[in-house]
Amino acid sequence: MVNTCQWGHNVRSCEESGRIARHGWLANLLPAPGGEELTRGFLQEVVDILLGYISKSSQRSSKVLDFHHPHQLKEGLECFSLDLPDQPETLEQILVDCRDTLKYGVRTGHPRFLNQLSSGLDVVGVAGEWLTSTANTNMFTYEVSPVFVLMEECLLKKMQSILGWSDDVGDGIFCPGGTISNLYSILVARYHFYPEVKTRGMGVLPQLALFTSEQSHYSVKKSAAVLGMGSENVFMVKCDERWVSSKPASVLSHQALVPFYVNATAGTTVYGAFDPLNAIADICQRYTLWMHVDLFPNVYAGLCNCISICLSVNQICKCVFRIYVSVNCQSVSVELFNFKYLFSRACSVTWNPHKMMGVPLQCSAILVKKRGLLQECNDFGAEYLFQTDKNYDVSYDTGDKSIQCGRHVDVFKLWLMWKAKGSEGFGSQVNKCLENAEYLYDQLQRRTDFELVLKNKPEHSNVCFWYIPPSLRGQPPGPDRDARLHQVAPRIKGRMMEKGSVMIGYQPLGDKVNFFRCVFSNPATQQEDIDFLLDEITRLGDI
Repeated sequence: MVNTCQWGHNVRSCEESGRIARHGWLANLLPAPGGEELTRGFLQEVVDILLGYISKSSQRSSKVLDFHHPHQLKEGLECFSLDLPDQPETLEQILVDCRDTLKYGVRTGHPRFLNQLSSGLDVVGVAGEWLTSTANTNMFTYEVSPVFVLMEECLLKKMQSILGWSDDVGDGIFCPGGTISNLYSILVARYHFYPEVKTRGMGVLPQLALFTSEQSHYSVKKSAAVLGMGSENVFMVKCDERWVSSKPASVLSHQALVPFYVNATAGTTVYGAFDPLNAIADICQRYTLWMHVDLFPNVYAGLCNCISICLSVNQICKCVFRIYVSVNCQSVSVELFNFKYLFSRACSVTWNPHKMMGVPLQCSAILVKKRGLLQECNDFGAEYLFQTDKNYDVSYDTGDKSIQCGRHVDVFKLWLMWKAKGSEGFGSQVNKCLENAEYLYDQLQRRTDFELVLKNKPEHSNVCFWYIPPSLRGQPPGPDRDARLHQVAPRIKGRMMEKGSVMIGYQPLGDKVNFFRCVFSNPATQQEDIDFLLDEITRLGDI
């Protein structure tokens, strides 16, 4: 006779449940003999918790987060405690901890979570993550990860073909995130020009210089620091300057510095703006520099359907960077939108499927247009892993291309989602985000209680704006107004989090005081959520 005990899973009797709790139920889960029933009941409870969470995350009536301050969570809430015990907790408590962990976290799949690009909750991707964790293997050799290694090769080739690279030149590897992918790009670029750095160190090299725009991701400077080149040797090009302006030219001619690397951004983190890739490629070709393209916000749709990424709203605009095309949609030059040509000129590319493609975190790849360079740069041939006399083609032992040893399987969830959606499905998903950005832009233009940071239509899915409370409307521009406006976004964001109704980011930038940055990557977000966002900001801002 099977009964249901207090913590909800099926066991032979409640007495047996009590015995397990007293003497350590964990010892009775698989792989313990006879542990199938208890394991099945426990995992079914966990699945029920997850399904409930997924269902609630899609309900607009639910909170985006149940906010508590750090000291409140550390002190403990109800039965939830962060303290680690000496003796095992009961199975009932473990299940409560699972529920509470999700309860007090942020629902990034909620339609009104607009805080980061890595948002949304893709059910197929979640299934891929579950399977990956169940397999619990490593990506360093074919012998322990045969299917996943081949999936990685398949995905990398697909991504390289989208970039316009031929099969015989491209290479790559999946990384723990976009920052690490960017670090790889600098690492392999330095090795390409100065292979002796691998064995002899930075002391034998000249003082190297790197270039990126002032709106690029901070990981470029961080990587230069980590790799021993120094953050001060990363030169930040002004966003209103052409790459052929006097500043880069003067640095290029500086005898004490040796330029070797340029980072171009295809969709900046804050404004979603695009560097003039072709002009940058011309300079890199002229001076024999390594050109890296950082696709942090992941412009996948633009790579597959070039016109859709920037013209889904039938408009091209000047944002932060000068785009050398007409604002007339009928005369947009092929130069900007022939992405395969532009990316074929890049030496390396960072691609983050965990952003606008909606793959569960983490999923990022560094793509290098020189086969074998990653291997040469990073390999040390550890004999306990990378034996050359195995009974299969050891070129599939890809772990020595990585600076890691253990490497998480990030490829399966992307592979499974690609199977489920197809390339067209991903393109449609991104286009919906661009349409949401256009809708928000149009709504902001119609309202007098908001101001756009950039007057032109967004190039990507980012829209930046200020909320102007009644006390500041009509006040002339100046330091006093800026000082007061600077406090508005943080105050509203705090109230927003306390209420748990919606989440959106804010920040200052340059001479611009704190503004809201709404970034669309969540497939669940609809126009009604955008309307709610603006109305909620107004409600919270007028308190």
